[in-house]
Amino acid sequence: MIVAGFGFRAGASLSSLRDALARACADRAEPDVLAAPADKIALLRLLAQERQVPAVPVAGEALEAAATATLSAASLAARRTGSVAEASALAAAGPGARLLTARHISSDRMATCAMAQGASS
Repeated sequence: MIVAGFGFRAGASLSSLRDALARACADRAEPDVLAAPADKIALLRLLAQERQVPAVPVAGEALEAAATATLSAASLAARRTGSVAEASALAAAGPGARLLTARHISSDRMATCAMAQGASS
């Protein structure tokens, strides 16, 4: 299973998410699942509906527990993780998941997306 994890600002648009996903998927397979922090899942559900894949909410504890490749000071301060996108992807992909891509940033800098693969795929 391939998961696209997202982090995004309150002012992000659906276009921001689409752009971040396109950048993360450039040379990769399409994701089976989209994931984001539970308190931001509403916007991501719109993208998931467009793509006809599930949107998975990720709890704050799971974000904090994920070992990310990126160490963003802003993400650490806001969510206690180095990258919300990477942590969302890893948490939703399950135990033993690995990052396929570090986070990619949308052109408007409002959203990030990272890809992870579950251990069973």
